[in-house]
Amino acid sequence: MTDRRVVVTGLGIISPLGHGLNENWENLAAGNSGISHISLFDTSDFACKIAGEIDSFDPSQFIHPRKFRRMDRFIQLSMVAGADAVKDSGLNAEESDAGRIGVNLASGIGGVNSIEDTTEQLNEKGSSKVSPFYIPMSIANMASGNLSLEHGFRGPTLCFSTACAAGTHAIGDAARYIRMGDVDAMVAGGTEAAITRTSVAGFWNARALSRRTGDPKAASRPFDADRDGFVLGEGSGVLVLEELEHAQKRGANIYAELLGFGMSSDAYHITAPSPSGDGAAACMKNALQDGRTNPEEINHVNAHGTSTKLGDAAETMAIKNVFGDQARKLSVSATKSMTGHLLGAAGGIEAVYTVQSLVHQVAPPTINLDTPDPECDLDYVPGEARETTINYALSNSFGFGGTNASLLFKRFSD
Repeated sequence: MTDRRVVVTGLGIISPLGHGLNENWENLAAGNSGISHISLFDTSDFACKIAGEIDSFDPSQFIHPRKFRRMDRFIQLSMVAGADAVKDSGLNAEESDAGRIGVNLASGIGGVNSIEDTTEQLNEKGSSKVSPFYIPMSIANMASGNLSLEHGFRGPTLCFSTACAAGTHAIGDAARYIRMGDVDAMVAGGTEAAITRTSVAGFWNARALSRRTGDPKAASRPFDADRDGFVLGEGSGVLVLEELEHAQKRGANIYAELLGFGMSSDAYHITAPSPSGDGAAACMKNALQDGRTNPEEINHVNAHGTSTKLGDAAETMAIKNVFGDQARKLSVSATKSMTGHLLGAAGGIEAVYTVQSLVHQVAPPTINLDTPDPECDLDYVPGEARETTINYALSNSFGFGGTNASLLFKRFSD
Protein backbone atom coordinates (compact mmCIF):
# COMPACT_ATOMS: atom_id res chain seq x y z
CA MET A 1 0.00 0.00 0.00
CA THR A 2 1.35 3.43 -0.93
CA ASP A 3 0.96 6.71 0.96
CA ARG A 4 -1.24 8.25 -1.75
CA ARG A 5 -3.91 10.29 0.04
CA VAL A 6 -7.57 10.02 -0.91
CA VAL A 7 -9.87 13.03 -0.75
CA VAL A 8 -13.55 13.68 -1.45
CA THR A 9 -14.08 16.19 -4.26
CA GLY A 10 -17.71 15.60 -5.23
CA LEU A 11 -20.98 14.71 -3.50
CA GLY A 12 -24.31 13.70 -4.99
CA ILE A 13 -27.45 12.51 -3.25
CA ILE A 14 -31.13 11.80 -3.71
CA SER A 15 -32.99 10.44 -0.72
CA PRO A 16 -36.27 10.63 1.20
CA LEU A 17 -34.98 13.99 2.48
CA GLY A 18 -34.80 15.47 -1.01
CA HIS A 19 -32.72 15.83 -4.15
CA GLY A 20 -29.33 17.44 -3.93
CA LEU A 21 -26.80 18.29 -1.26
CA ASN A 22 -28.39 21.46 0.07
CA GLU A 23 -31.94 20.15 0.41
CA ASN A 24 -30.71 16.98 2.09
CA TRP A 25 -28.51 18.79 4.57
CA GLU A 26 -31.15 21.38 5.44
CA ASN A 27 -33.75 18.70 6.17
CA LEU A 28 -31.26 16.50 8.01
CA ALA A 29 -30.02 19.31 10.25
CA ALA A 30 -33.61 20.41 10.91
CA GLY A 31 -34.57 16.91 12.04
CA ASN A 32 -37.22 16.50 9.36
CA SER A 33 -38.48 13.01 8.63
CA GLY A 34 -38.76 11.77 5.04
CA ILE A 35 -40.95 8.82 5.98
CA SER A 36 -44.57 8.73 4.83
CA HIS A 37 -47.24 6.40 3.49
CA ILE A 38 -46.27 4.28 0.51
CA SER A 39 -47.45 5.57 -2.87
CA LEU A 40 -45.32 3.40 -5.16
CA PHE A 41 -47.77 0.50 -5.01
CA ASP A 42 -51.22 -0.28 -3.67
CA THR A 43 -50.87 -1.26 0.00
CA SER A 44 -54.55 -2.02 0.61
CA ASP A 45 -53.76 -5.69 1.17
CA PHE A 46 -50.53 -5.00 3.10
CA ALA A 47 -50.04 -4.63 6.84
CA CYS A 48 -47.03 -2.35 6.23
CA LYS A 49 -48.01 0.93 4.60
CA ILE A 50 -45.01 3.22 5.30
CA ALA A 51 -41.58 3.82 3.79
CA GLY A 52 -39.01 6.48 3.04
CA GLU A 53 -39.93 7.31 -0.56
CA ILE A 54 -38.42 9.99 -2.77
CA ASP A 55 -41.21 12.47 -3.22
CA SER A 56 -42.42 13.04 -6.81
CA PHE A 57 -39.36 11.60 -8.54
CA ASP A 58 -39.65 12.08 -12.31
CA PRO A 59 -36.68 10.54 -14.15
CA SER A 60 -37.57 12.41 -17.35
CA GLN A 61 -36.36 15.61 -15.66
CA PHE A 62 -32.85 14.20 -15.48
CA ILE A 63 -32.49 11.41 -18.05
CA HIS A 64 -33.54 11.25 -21.70
CA PRO A 65 -36.78 9.22 -22.04
CA ARG A 66 -35.15 6.80 -24.50
CA LYS A 67 -32.60 5.96 -21.82
CA PHE A 68 -34.54 5.98 -18.55
CA ARG A 69 -37.22 3.63 -19.88
CA ARG A 70 -34.50 1.01 -20.18
CA MET A 71 -33.36 1.51 -16.59
CA ASP A 72 -34.77 0.13 -13.38
CA ARG A 73 -35.52 2.74 -10.72
CA PHE A 74 -32.35 1.89 -8.77
CA ILE A 75 -30.29 2.75 -11.86
CA GLN A 76 -32.23 5.97 -12.47
CA LEU A 77 -31.54 7.13 -8.91
CA SER A 78 -27.82 6.41 -9.24
CA MET A 79 -27.66 8.29 -12.53
CA VAL A 80 -29.09 11.38 -10.83
CA ALA A 81 -26.88 11.23 -7.74
CA GLY A 82 -23.85 10.21 -9.80
CA ALA A 83 -24.29 13.07 -12.27
CA ASP A 84 -24.56 15.52 -9.38
CA ALA A 85 -21.39 14.17 -7.76
CA VAL A 86 -19.41 14.29 -11.00
CA LYS A 87 -20.61 17.83 -11.77
CA ASP A 88 -19.83 18.91 -8.22
CA SER A 89 -16.28 17.57 -8.53
CA GLY A 90 -15.60 19.09 -11.93
CA LEU A 91 -14.09 15.77 -13.02
CA ASN A 92 -14.12 15.41 -16.80
CA ALA A 93 -13.08 12.36 -18.82
CA GLU A 94 -11.96 14.58 -21.71
CA GLU A 95 -9.65 16.62 -19.50
CA SER A 96 -8.27 13.73 -17.44
CA ASP A 97 -7.07 10.24 -18.31
CA ALA A 98 -10.43 8.46 -18.60
CA GLY A 99 -8.74 5.09 -18.17
CA ARG A 100 -7.72 6.12 -14.65
CA ILE A 101 -11.23 7.06 -13.53
CA GLY A 102 -13.45 4.22 -12.33
CA VAL A 103 -16.93 3.63 -10.93
CA ASN A 104 -18.00 1.46 -8.00
CA LEU A 105 -21.72 1.72 -7.23
CA ALA A 106 -23.28 -0.83 -4.91
CA SER A 107 -26.80 -2.20 -4.57
CA GLY A 108 -28.07 -4.69 -2.05
CA ILE A 109 -30.94 -5.98 -4.18
CA GLY A 110 -30.63 -4.45 -7.67
CA GLY A 111 -33.55 -4.24 -10.07
CA VAL A 112 -36.28 -5.79 -7.96
CA ASN A 113 -38.89 -3.53 -9.60
CA SER A 114 -38.02 -4.97 -13.01
CA ILE A 115 -37.90 -8.50 -11.66
CA GLU A 116 -41.38 -8.19 -10.16
CA ASP A 117 -42.90 -6.50 -13.22
CA THR A 118 -41.33 -8.95 -15.66
CA THR A 119 -42.38 -11.99 -13.65
CA GLU A 120 -45.97 -10.73 -13.66
CA GLN A 121 -45.80 -10.06 -17.39
CA LEU A 122 -44.35 -13.52 -18.03
CA ASN A 123 -47.10 -15.20 -16.07
CA GLU A 124 -49.88 -13.18 -17.70
CA LYS A 125 -48.70 -12.85 -21.32
CA GLY A 126 -46.02 -15.47 -21.90
CA SER A 127 -42.31 -15.52 -22.57
CA SER A 128 -42.50 -13.66 -25.88
CA LYS A 129 -43.55 -10.50 -24.05
CA VAL A 130 -40.48 -10.35 -21.79
CA SER A 131 -38.48 -7.25 -22.62
CA PRO A 132 -35.04 -7.73 -24.22
CA PHE A 133 -33.86 -5.07 -21.77
CA TYR A 134 -34.98 -7.11 -18.75
CA ILE A 135 -31.51 -8.42 -17.84
CA PRO A 136 -29.60 -5.09 -18.12
CA MET A 137 -32.44 -3.42 -16.21
CA SER A 138 -32.26 -5.83 -13.30
CA ILE A 139 -28.65 -6.84 -12.69
CA ALA A 140 -26.98 -4.89 -9.90
CA ASN A 141 -23.81 -3.79 -11.72
CA MET A 142 -25.73 -1.81 -14.34
CA ALA A 143 -25.79 1.26 -12.11
CA SER A 144 -21.99 1.43 -12.46
CA GLY A 145 -22.15 0.42 -16.10
CA ASN A 146 -24.60 3.13 -17.10
CA LEU A 147 -22.79 5.83 -15.15
CA SER A 148 -19.41 4.98 -16.66
CA LEU A 149 -20.98 4.94 -20.13
CA GLU A 150 -22.68 8.30 -19.57
CA HIS A 151 -19.51 10.05 -18.44
CA GLY A 152 -16.87 8.18 -20.45
CA PHE A 153 -14.97 6.78 -17.48
CA ARG A 154 -12.92 3.78 -18.65
CA GLY A 155 -11.31 2.65 -15.41
CA PRO A 156 -12.61 -0.30 -13.35
CA THR A 157 -16.42 -0.55 -13.29
CA LEU A 158 -17.48 -2.50 -10.21
CA CYS A 159 -20.42 -3.38 -8.00
CA PHE A 160 -20.68 -4.66 -4.43
CA SER A 161 -23.81 -6.44 -3.30
CA THR A 162 -23.07 -7.00 0.36
CA ALA A 163 -26.51 -6.25 1.77
CA CYS A 164 -26.71 -3.15 3.98
CA ALA A 165 -22.93 -2.68 4.04
CA ALA A 166 -22.67 -2.54 0.24
CA GLY A 167 -22.39 1.22 -0.24
CA THR A 168 -19.71 1.51 2.42
CA HIS A 169 -17.78 -1.42 0.96
CA ALA A 170 -17.90 0.24 -2.47
CA ILE A 171 -16.51 3.52 -1.18
CA GLY A 172 -13.78 1.89 0.90
CA ASP A 173 -12.77 -0.43 -1.92
CA ALA A 174 -12.65 2.49 -4.36
CA ALA A 175 -10.32 4.37 -2.02
CA ARG A 176 -7.95 1.42 -1.93
CA TYR A 177 -7.60 1.40 -5.73
CA ILE A 178 -6.58 5.05 -5.55
CA ARG A 179 -4.15 4.46 -2.70
CA MET A 180 -2.54 1.54 -4.56
CA GLY A 181 -2.06 3.69 -7.66
CA ASP A 182 -4.40 1.74 -9.94
CA VAL A 183 -6.54 4.82 -10.62
CA ASP A 184 -6.54 8.54 -9.89
CA ALA A 185 -10.26 8.90 -9.18
CA MET A 186 -13.32 6.76 -8.45
CA VAL A 187 -17.03 7.57 -8.43
CA ALA A 188 -18.36 5.44 -5.58
CA GLY A 189 -21.43 4.92 -3.44
CA GLY A 190 -24.68 3.02 -3.34
CA THR A 191 -28.17 2.97 -4.80
CA GLU A 192 -31.40 1.16 -3.92
CA ALA A 193 -35.05 1.20 -4.96
CA ALA A 194 -36.61 -1.73 -3.13
CA ILE A 195 -39.94 -0.30 -1.97
CA THR A 196 -41.82 -3.02 -3.82
CA ARG A 197 -44.45 -5.60 -2.99
CA THR A 198 -42.10 -8.55 -2.55
CA SER A 199 -39.45 -6.60 -0.63
CA VAL A 200 -41.92 -5.05 1.80
CA ALA A 201 -43.73 -8.37 2.28
CA GLY A 202 -40.47 -10.22 2.82
CA PHE A 203 -39.06 -7.81 5.40
CA TRP A 204 -42.45 -7.58 7.15
CA ASN A 205 -42.83 -11.34 7.42
CA ALA A 206 -39.29 -11.54 8.76
CA ARG A 207 -40.47 -9.14 11.49
CA ALA A 208 -37.73 -6.69 10.53
CA LEU A 209 -40.00 -3.69 9.84
CA SER A 210 -41.57 -1.30 12.34
CA ARG A 211 -45.18 -2.04 13.24
CA ARG A 212 -45.94 1.69 13.74
CA THR A 213 -47.69 1.87 10.38
CA GLY A 214 -50.16 4.53 11.46
CA ASP A 215 -47.51 7.06 12.49
CA PRO A 216 -44.88 7.15 9.70
CA LYS A 217 -42.67 9.94 10.97
CA ALA A 218 -42.35 8.37 14.43
CA ALA A 219 -41.73 4.83 13.20
CA SER A 220 -37.95 4.92 12.78
CA ARG A 221 -36.58 5.45 16.29
CA PRO A 222 -33.00 4.18 16.68
CA PHE A 223 -31.79 3.59 20.24
CA ASP A 224 -35.24 4.35 21.68
CA ALA A 225 -36.67 1.83 24.16
CA ASP A 226 -39.84 1.57 22.08
CA ARG A 227 -38.15 0.86 18.73
CA ASP A 228 -39.60 -2.14 16.95
CA GLY A 229 -37.86 -2.41 13.58
CA PHE A 230 -36.61 -0.39 10.64
CA VAL A 231 -38.46 1.51 7.92
CA LEU A 232 -37.53 0.76 4.32
CA GLY A 233 -36.13 3.68 2.31
CA GLU A 234 -34.83 4.35 -1.20
CA GLY A 235 -32.24 6.61 -2.80
CA SER A 236 -28.63 6.98 -3.86
CA GLY A 237 -25.55 8.58 -2.36
CA VAL A 238 -22.38 9.01 -4.45
CA LEU A 239 -18.92 10.41 -3.71
CA VAL A 240 -16.12 11.34 -6.08
CA LEU A 241 -12.88 10.16 -4.51
CA GLU A 242 -9.58 11.43 -5.85
CA GLU A 243 -5.87 11.19 -5.21
CA LEU A 244 -4.87 14.39 -3.41
CA GLU A 245 -2.28 15.69 -5.89
CA HIS A 246 -4.54 14.90 -8.83
CA ALA A 247 -7.31 16.93 -7.20
CA GLN A 248 -5.03 19.82 -6.31
CA LYS A 249 -3.51 20.04 -9.78
CA ARG A 250 -6.92 20.66 -11.32
CA GLY A 251 -8.00 23.04 -8.53
CA ALA A 252 -10.78 20.84 -7.21
CA ASN A 253 -12.75 21.71 -4.10
CA ILE A 254 -11.88 19.23 -1.33
CA TYR A 255 -14.57 18.36 1.20
CA ALA A 256 -12.71 15.88 3.39
CA GLU A 257 -10.05 13.19 3.45
CA LEU A 258 -10.90 9.49 3.51
CA LEU A 259 -8.30 8.08 5.88
CA GLY A 260 -9.37 4.53 6.62
CA PHE A 261 -11.56 1.59 5.70
CA GLY A 262 -12.37 -1.38 7.91
CA MET A 263 -14.16 -4.67 7.28
CA SER A 264 -15.09 -7.74 9.32
CA SER A 265 -17.64 -10.54 9.63
CA ASP A 266 -19.66 -11.60 12.67
CA ALA A 267 -19.77 -15.31 11.73
CA TYR A 268 -22.69 -15.49 14.15
CA HIS A 269 -26.11 -15.53 12.43
CA ILE A 270 -27.50 -14.97 8.93
CA THR A 271 -29.55 -11.89 9.92
CA ALA A 272 -28.93 -11.05 13.60
CA PRO A 273 -25.76 -9.33 14.83
CA SER A 274 -23.59 -10.80 17.55
CA PRO A 275 -25.06 -9.42 20.82
CA SER A 276 -21.57 -8.52 22.02
CA GLY A 277 -20.97 -6.37 18.96
CA ASP A 278 -17.58 -8.05 18.45
CA GLY A 279 -17.80 -8.01 14.66
CA ALA A 280 -18.78 -4.35 14.49
CA ALA A 281 -16.04 -3.47 17.00
CA ALA A 282 -13.42 -5.29 14.92
CA CYS A 283 -14.59 -3.41 11.85
CA MET A 284 -14.22 0.01 13.49
CA LYS A 285 -10.82 -0.95 14.93
CA ASN A 286 -9.68 -1.99 11.46
CA ALA A 287 -10.76 1.36 10.03
CA LEU A 288 -8.82 3.21 12.73
CA GLN A 289 -5.75 1.06 12.17
CA ASP A 290 -5.98 1.56 8.41
CA GLY A 291 -6.22 5.31 8.95
CA ARG A 292 -3.40 5.34 11.55
CA THR A 293 -5.74 7.11 13.93
CA ASN A 294 -6.14 6.67 17.67
CA PRO A 295 -9.63 6.14 19.18
CA GLU A 296 -9.34 9.29 21.30
CA GLU A 297 -9.02 11.40 18.13
CA ILE A 298 -12.53 10.46 16.93
CA ASN A 299 -15.29 13.01 17.59
CA HIS A 300 -18.31 11.66 15.76
CA VAL A 301 -19.93 8.43 14.57
CA ASN A 302 -22.69 8.15 11.99
CA ALA A 303 -24.19 4.98 13.38
CA HIS A 304 -25.70 2.14 11.38
CA GLY A 305 -28.58 2.63 13.84
CA THR A 306 -31.46 0.94 12.04
CA SER A 307 -34.02 1.00 14.88
CA THR A 308 -33.92 -2.74 15.56
CA LYS A 309 -33.74 -4.09 19.11
CA LEU A 310 -30.70 -6.28 18.57
CA GLY A 311 -28.80 -4.10 16.11
CA ASP A 312 -28.83 -0.85 18.08
CA ALA A 313 -27.81 -2.56 21.32
CA ALA A 314 -24.98 -4.45 19.61
CA GLU A 315 -23.65 -1.29 17.95
CA THR A 316 -23.69 0.51 21.29
CA MET A 317 -21.69 -2.34 22.82
CA ALA A 318 -19.25 -2.20 19.90
CA ILE A 319 -18.66 1.55 20.26
CA LYS A 320 -17.96 1.10 23.97
CA ASN A 321 -15.58 -1.74 23.17
CA VAL A 322 -13.60 0.33 20.68
CA PHE A 323 -13.56 3.70 22.45
CA GLY A 324 -13.69 2.92 26.16
CA ASP A 325 -14.10 6.13 28.15
CA GLN A 326 -14.00 8.13 24.91
CA ALA A 327 -17.32 6.52 23.87
CA ARG A 328 -19.32 8.88 26.08
CA LYS A 329 -17.58 11.90 24.57
CA LEU A 330 -18.62 11.01 21.02
CA SER A 331 -21.60 12.44 19.21
CA VAL A 332 -23.40 9.44 17.71
CA SER A 333 -26.02 10.26 15.07
CA ALA A 334 -28.56 7.82 13.65
CA THR A 335 -29.67 9.52 10.44
CA LYS A 336 -31.88 6.54 9.54
CA SER A 337 -34.33 8.02 12.05
CA MET A 338 -35.14 10.49 9.25
CA THR A 339 -34.44 8.58 6.03
CA GLY A 340 -35.34 5.02 6.94
CA HIS A 341 -32.99 2.22 5.94
CA LEU A 342 -31.80 2.38 2.34
CA LEU A 343 -30.18 -1.09 2.40
CA GLY A 344 -27.30 -1.08 -0.12
CA ALA A 345 -27.56 2.70 -0.55
CA ALA A 346 -27.39 3.41 3.18
CA GLY A 347 -23.60 3.57 3.25
CA GLY A 348 -23.58 5.96 0.30
CA ILE A 349 -25.99 8.55 1.67
CA GLU A 350 -24.56 8.24 5.19
CA ALA A 351 -21.03 8.82 3.90
CA VAL A 352 -22.34 12.01 2.27
CA TYR A 353 -23.94 13.02 5.58
CA THR A 354 -20.73 12.25 7.49
CA VAL A 355 -18.66 14.39 5.14
CA GLN A 356 -21.20 17.19 5.49
CA SER A 357 -20.93 16.92 9.27
CA LEU A 358 -17.19 17.55 8.96
CA VAL A 359 -17.75 20.48 6.59
CA HIS A 360 -20.44 22.17 8.70
CA GLN A 361 -19.11 21.08 12.10
CA VAL A 362 -22.59 19.87 13.01
CA ALA A 363 -23.73 16.50 14.36
CA PRO A 364 -27.14 15.63 12.86
CA PRO A 365 -29.90 14.73 15.30
CA THR A 366 -31.37 11.34 16.09
CA ILE A 367 -35.10 12.02 16.06
CA ASN A 368 -37.82 10.06 17.88
CA LEU A 369 -35.46 9.29 20.75
CA ASP A 370 -38.15 9.89 23.37
CA THR A 371 -37.44 7.09 25.84
CA PRO A 372 -33.75 6.14 25.85
CA ASP A 373 -33.08 2.42 26.11
CA PRO A 374 -30.96 1.74 29.23
CA GLU A 375 -28.80 -0.56 27.07
CA CYS A 376 -28.22 2.30 24.63
CA ASP A 377 -26.67 4.93 26.86
CA LEU A 378 -24.37 6.99 24.64
CA ASP A 379 -24.81 10.55 23.34
CA TYR A 380 -27.06 10.03 20.31
CA VAL A 381 -27.67 13.79 19.74
CA PRO A 382 -31.38 13.46 20.57
CA GLY A 383 -33.93 15.70 18.89
CA GLU A 384 -31.84 18.59 17.58
CA ALA A 385 -28.65 19.02 15.58
CA ARG A 386 -25.63 20.20 17.51
CA GLU A 387 -22.76 22.48 16.55
CA THR A 388 -19.63 20.72 17.75
CA THR A 389 -16.00 20.13 16.85
CA ILE A 390 -15.69 17.25 14.40
CA ASN A 391 -12.20 16.57 13.04
CA TYR A 392 -12.47 12.81 12.66
CA ALA A 393 -15.64 10.82 12.02
CA LEU A 394 -16.64 7.21 11.41
CA SER A 395 -19.52 6.00 9.25
CA ASN A 396 -20.76 2.47 10.05
CA SER A 397 -22.70 -0.05 7.96
CA PHE A 398 -23.58 -3.60 8.99
CA GLY A 399 -25.50 -6.11 6.86
CA PHE A 400 -27.29 -9.45 6.70
CA GLY A 401 -24.82 -12.30 6.55
CA GLY A 402 -22.82 -10.65 9.33
CA THR A 403 -20.88 -8.36 6.98
CA ASN A 404 -19.51 -5.10 8.43
CA ALA A 405 -17.86 -1.99 6.98
CA SER A 406 -16.64 1.32 8.41
CA LEU A 407 -15.20 4.45 6.83
CA LEU A 408 -12.95 6.94 8.60
CA PHE A 409 -13.13 10.52 7.36
CA LYS A 410 -10.98 13.49 8.45
CA ARG A 411 -11.59 17.20 8.15
CA PHE A 412 -9.33 18.24 5.33
CA SER A 413 -6.07 20.08 5.94
CA ASP A 414 -2.94 20.27 3.77
